Amino acid sequence: MATLLRAFGSFFNKHPLAGNGLVYGTLYVGAEFSQQTITRKFLTDPPQDIDKPTLGRYAIMGTFVYSPILYNWYKWLDKTFPGTAKRIVLRKLLLDQFILTPPLLVIFFTGMALMERQPSIVEECKQKFVPTFARSCLFWLPAQTVNFLLVPPKFRVVYVGSCAFAWVNILCWVKRQKLTGKTSSPSSGSGGSTTAIAVSKSAGTP
Repeated sequence: MATLLRAFGSFFNKHPLAGNGLVYGTLYVGAEFSQQTITRKFLTDPPQDIDKPTLGRYAIMGTFVYSPILYNWYKWLDKTFPGTAKRIVLRKLLLDQFILTPPLLVIFFTGMALMERQPSIVEECKQKFVPTFARSCLFWLPAQTVNFLLVPPKFRVVYVGSCAFAWVNILCWVKRQKLTGKTSSPSSGSGGSTTAIAVSKSAGTP
């Protein structure tokens, strides 16, 4: 195990973008898998099979969409605003939450709707954007305050990864809610999608 960890650490240092993509994608899929296990195996009678196409959509979103955006964003953010002074932390928090998060939410809801082949790729985003953004403020502002203020850059992936997994599990409830006046798509029902903004908070992992 120690050898495996050292090998992964070496790979992560040499190929940070690919390493981040691997971590993000694993957490995205892991969170969705945990939700499906609970809802489809334990809360459904009779139990249902795991929805593998949905897991695949989250692998794509987490690994190939969010990872490059977030890697470059936080690399720029830490380079532009180095240090842990309160004013620096505040700037990072405001930029992260109010500049980056809104477009990420739009990308998530519209991207998932497109992959799910929903009749409208914007309807779910229109109905769920505001409550999802409000929840992200409640969760990530305190979590990122600790991250930017106290966590050394080399440990941020571990810290944020733990927070992100919890965030994905919280947001799975949002994604599974039926649209007002609409019939939910098959993938947003008992075997539907969760949410992939989770690992979007891996600040300081350049």
